[in-house]
Amino acid sequence: MHFIRGGELYQRLATTRRLEESTVKLYALQLILAIGHLHEKNIIYRDLKPENILVNDDGYLVLADFGLAKDMTNLDHTQTFCGTPEYFAPELLQEAGHNHQVDWWAIGILIYEMVIGFPPFYNKI
Repeated sequence: MHFIRGGELYQRLATTRRLEESTVKLYALQLILAIGHLHEKNIIYRDLKPENILVNDDGYLVLADFGLAKDMTNLDHTQTFCGTPEYFAPELLQEAGHNHQVDWWAIGILIYEMVIGFPPFYNKI
């Protein structure tokens, strides 16, 4: 595995709280391309969150921690309840089975968090 000097996206959000719009656009594009590529290979990531996104020296993102990723070859849905609560898609909570769409939901949550400074369904309880 390559060494990624820039650290986690989580660290950047913790220090700046929000990112510039141009940075959010660049990161969102990279995430969309990365997740789209995984889906073309029949892989769902299922744990997209700032702690699993690394930023290299050039400002490009690298996905890390594929521990919850799943090969969806010949499967329409999977039943595994996994991920991080702030980024759960509704179908995960309903336990009715989920597919690659949970990754798109998580990208939306991440974009919101990068723009606003906290996840949309965040609660301090």
